[in-house]
Amino acid sequence: MILVGTSGWQYTDWRGRFYPSGVPQARWLEHYAARFGTVEVNNAFYRLPEREVFARWRDRTPDDFQIAVKMSRFLTHIKRLRDPSEPVARFLDRATALGDRLGPVLLQLPPTLPADTAILDAALALFPAEVRVTVEPRHPSWWVEPVRRVLERRGAALCWADRGGRPVTPLWRTADFGYLRLHEGRAHPRPRYGRAALRSWLDRITTTFTDDETAYVYFNNDPGGAAVVDAVALAGTARRRNIPVGRTPRRGTDAVVGPAP
Repeated sequence: MILVGTSGWQYTDWRGRFYPSGVPQARWLEHYAARFGTVEVNNAFYRLPEREVFARWRDRTPDDFQIAVKMSRFLTHIKRLRDPSEPVARFLDRATALGDRLGPVLLQLPPTLPADTAILDAALALFPAEVRVTVEPRHPSWWVEPVRRVLERRGAALCWADRGGRPVTPLWRTADFGYLRLHEGRAHPRPRYGRAALRSWLDRITTTFTDDETAYVYFNNDPGGAAVVDAVALAGTARRRNIPVGRTPRRGTDAVVGPAP
């Protein structure tokens, strides 16, 4: 099963593209969650919401909705994974208010942080087994077998990442689920993804994960509603190939995306 969504939902330039003008911004999450089965909360990286905010998100979304949450930069960029106990405990105390809505937790590492298997292992060890974790390293020194073994041992997924329609990470399988972030395509109008790039990513996902395993796919190219258009296009291509895919709108252009039938 592929769960497709976007990295965030509160973008003002999506009004009139994805959000009809008559839908108030305070109801955008409900509008989004009725049409997509998952979202990645990117702004938790900058400011970790209080537990009550996570609880409200749970109450406002359908039972089958999955919310992936980006780890606070306090752990990844300020502490640089060192002394992780308090930041991880604080994060879990708040994010677990999502209950069964909680999807994977994303640890995006700073591009200036070189590989260190010891600090990565120590941080991952603090997450309970029922919480899925994915790691997005961005320094090339991380692409070595000892790092892969740490991820495998801890059951954490290597976050696959794309820029310009091409992978910028190895396509390792290190867990029983997958996680892909698509940051910027090269199609017109930019930063959209071309259909060939989307088909290539579907091929990579389906040759690595079975239909019974979950692959989370998030489009982070939000300007102009590109993320919505591309998410709909990817899901539509998957359906035409009989690949199981989660809830997504059935059509998407620059116009408002209508409700899924």
